[in-house]
Amino acid sequence: MKTSDFDYALPPELIAQTPVEPRDSSRLMVVDRRSGSIEHRRFGDLPGLLRAGDVAVFNDSRVFPARLYGTSASGGKVELLLLRRLEPGVWRALVRPGRHMREGAAFAVASSDRDIIGVVTGVMEDGSRSVRLSDDNLDGVGVVPLPPYIHEPLEDSDRYQTVYSRVEGSVAAPTAGLHFTPALLDDLRAKGIVPAFVTLHVGWDSFRPVRDDDVADHRMHSEQWALGAEAAGAVNAAKREGRRVVCVGTTAVRLLEQAAATAGDGDEVVAPASGWADLFIYPGYRFQVLDALITNFHLPRSTLLMLTSAFAGRELLLRAYADAVRERYRFYSFGDAMLIT
Repeated sequence: MKTSDFDYALPPELIAQTPVEPRDSSRLMVVDRRSGSIEHRRFGDLPGLLRAGDVAVFNDSRVFPARLYGTSASGGKVELLLLRRLEPGVWRALVRPGRHMREGAAFAVASSDRDIIGVVTGVMEDGSRSVRLSDDNLDGVGVVPLPPYIHEPLEDSDRYQTVYSRVEGSVAAPTAGLHFTPALLDDLRAKGIVPAFVTLHVGWDSFRPVRDDDVADHRMHSEQWALGAEAAGAVNAAKREGRRVVCVGTTAVRLLEQAAATAGDGDEVVAPASGWADLFIYPGYRFQVLDALITNFHLPRSTLLMLTSAFAGRELLLRAYADAVRERYRFYSFGDAMLIT
């Protein structure tokens, strides 16, 4: 299977630059995998589109202030995107301009109340750096990073957080969850939908294009995840009783499918656990947990588009995307959503 099989044409003006208000006023495309039907609704209609007894799985990871702006020892501007803490004070990061930030290069990041001093301690095979910082507390120093295709400044950084975000650690929001409001969550509970919260810290793979011509040659960067006993119990009970597991976003899918792959040979589908997820899901994958998916519209040639194609079927999904372009849906992180059943 070729990476070019997951390409599509998108007019640039359909890339959403700002979020809609209120959150649940975004559009919702409903795609039925069995009939192939496509319906156009609003996200606030979701309680009427799900079933009593469905378990809705939410990723409660929160975006941390991972983008730093500083000055090199020679006085030049430096920009860092922290990807993962490797050990206390040491981070894996993307650094610009990379050609000047070789091993041993020093820089400073200033804020109104303190400075953070950093040094590049190594250059990795993929071009990222390991950097040592004098202070791991990024509050007031770093800013919440936005995806590279968003060019408008965000007045309220909480608008790039889900309303249920709790555990800090992502460099990008699990964007399918951005459509939910506290009132909508209450409506879902009132309908009999069971919420379950899991944690997967979203890494840069969300935006990293697949460079290999053959999809199978691509390797995912690992992302930290945790599945607690309460959420595992809710998922197992649903699978045992024939109720649906509805994942809110591809991150929740990757977590549950990774958990299922490592659960062992017991009677339950998943078990409470934590670890590093590097599961790459593309067409041909056999889902063990997922029954329905709420997701945004993804970049061409991306691993996220491949995952949704694995669930919906590539031809149906690309037809849905063509409909979304024709109907002027808003795309990507601040865009509209899709429910695949």
